[in-house]
Amino acid sequence: MATSVCATGFKGGLCTSSFHGSWGTSTAGEDYAALARSVRTNVRVGKPVRLMPMMKNVNEGKGLFAPIVVITRQIIGKKTFNQLRGKAIALHSQVITEFCKSIGADAKQRQGLIRLAKKNGEKLGFLA
Repeated sequence: MATSVCATGFKGGLCTSSFHGSWGTSTAGEDYAALARSVRTNVRVGKPVRLMPMMKNVNEGKGLFAPIVVITRQIIGKKTFNQLRGKAIALHSQVITEFCKSIGADAKQRQGLIRLAKKNGEKLGFLA
């Protein structure tokens, strides 16, 4: 059964095809069972290495207030410093919320102001 068929559908010499045979044979003449026996079944895969996410400020050490922030963190300790920073951020968010209530801004505008305050804090070095 050595018939060649082209994409045009014509049988015979109008198309040159290198395929002569059946779909069941491989190019090397081996059958599927022999090929399956030659392949390793126990492939060892090592445990994937997963890096810990780094929660780091891209402006670390930059900004007007960064040196003061770094020195204060070294003096009072990281845990106490982070608690103090968290209280300051919460207080600032409350001030922004009260301001938005007084001018009649909606929640979306309030959230935008809080994001803007975070960006400005990063640029100035408060989050160093």
